[in-house]
Amino acid sequence: MYNYLFPLYAVIIGICIALITKRKKKSFTKHLLSFSGAFILALTLIELLPEVYMHLEAKLIGVLILGGIVIQIFLESLSKGAEHGHLHIHKHTTTFPWLLFISLSIHSFLEGFPIHENNDMVYGILIHKIPIAILITSFLLDSKYTKLQITIALIVFAIMTPLGTILSNNIPILIDYTNYVNAIVIGIFLHIATIILFESSEGHKFNLTKLFTIILGVIIAYFV
Repeated sequence: MYNYLFPLYAVIIGICIALITKRKKKSFTKHLLSFSGAFILALTLIELLPEVYMHLEAKLIGVLILGGIVIQIFLESLSKGAEHGHLHIHKHTTTFPWLLFISLSIHSFLEGFPIHENNDMVYGILIHKIPIAILITSFLLDSKYTKLQITIALIVFAIMTPLGTILSNNIPILIDYTNYVNAIVIGIFLHIATIILFESSEGHKFNLTKLFTIILGVIIAYFV
């Protein structure tokens, strides 16, 4: 009943992990990121994509998915790739990266749409948000931003996905266009998941641990 709050719990978990392991190397975060990429990719293909094809015309779905990919590329130009674990920002700057968090907020808000349409997707988003929350929190903790700025940024980041779910489930115009937005979100998920899977190993070398993590993510997603 309250599984729309799972993404909020994921951010809280990520923040707690970052606080506990502050300023320590977190190699497990890379493996968790790979797992989350495989998990959300598998759920998107197994659960969300067939659901959308039941309600929309195939060619339109293709256009919307491509639109989602383009939207995510644009958002990443603002966030510098924070959605898939990249934070290429000078952490010692005192100017708060508002564009980064605006981009993350839009991305997180859109992530909330598929949850009420297919509850299994909430688990993919939950797993996806934990490593991202860890990385973002670690970045903020190492920065020169004020505690108020950090607190506001993390609160907004945490509530955006549940907000997307609540609004898309209660506002008539959003309900009418849910499947269209879900098709766009599929494009966003496909882009992010493939970026995570292709970039999570250094030098693009074969990594047995990464391969096992990806396979495990796909298997678990299949049986969810």
